[in-house]
Amino acid sequence: SGTPEEVAPPLQQSFMIPRKEINMVSDMAKWKRSQAYADYMGFILTLNEGVRGKKLTCEYKVSEPIEKLVALLNTLDRWIDETPPVDQPSRFGNKAFRTWYAKLDQEAEKLVATVIPKHLADAAPEVAVYLKESVGNSTRIDYGTGHEAAFAAFLCCLCKIGVLRVDDQMAIVFKVFNRYLEVMRKLQKTYRMEPAGSQGVWGLDDFQFLPFIWGSSQLIDHPHLEPRHFVDEKVVNENHKDFMFLECILFITELKTGPFAEHSSQLWNISAVPSWSKVNQGLIRMYKAECLEKFPVIQHFKFGSLLPIQPVTS
Repeated sequence: SGTPEEVAPPLQQSFMIPRKEINMVSDMAKWKRSQAYADYMGFILTLNEGVRGKKLTCEYKVSEPIEKLVALLNTLDRWIDETPPVDQPSRFGNKAFRTWYAKLDQEAEKLVATVIPKHLADAAPEVAVYLKESVGNSTRIDYGTGHEAAFAAFLCCLCKIGVLRVDDQMAIVFKVFNRYLEVMRKLQKTYRMEPAGSQGVWGLDDFQFLPFIWGSSQLIDHPHLEPRHFVDEKVVNENHKDFMFLECILFITELKTGPFAEHSSQLWNISAVPSWSKVNQGLIRMYKAECLEKFPVIQHFKFGSLLPIQPVTS
């Protein structure tokens, strides 16, 4: 995965390119060989190690950029309250989401500019692209792991330009990404968003994947909680505030009815794995195979100067 310093090198300002030069995936083999893929996976794996064995409620450093990112997400949350669902015949895909998204589309660069220092202002247009991609598709009114990946790429870009630092690792996951999850869940419930590219009961989850990876890392070497325990409703209710993985399970059980083994068969199978370290390793392999290497998921991933399509050089 590389050291944190390798994953998040300082930005050379001359590398910035205009937003119009950001392109989408057209060749999966080229994507897997790209600097963007290497940097993205390095970022995911560095954070995976950073939260290993740590609770959401533990103490960690919260820097000014982290606070600004939380404020940005709080703004998106407030806009949901200001944009209630509209009455419409269809149950899913409430069109009020398009109104909400139009506001983000208009304000994204200004929001990003509140997070990055003035001397890096030229980076705002490029970084804002990933923020806009991270909340779902306004045409289809759906959300999936490709959108989640865009938010991780947004955070990765902030690391690459030096806004987020190595010692922000825990806060990136526990403070920022966890707040992002809360806002996305509110979006999904408020506007009844469809899952994008859902595999139904054979998928891990309708909407998210990364919190299962980082959440399983949190639970590695836990003295009491084993993978078999996350299907126990009592255990989930008592521990979900400490562990991202259990928060995800709680959200699934709130949305879906019937036996857990029937509506979430992949997770049910994972509960039989003997240790959290094996769960974590398996989920990383699954994420690469089922998300990052599936064209329908990754086809809209954007490339630019910060996450380039050029072959990996480091």
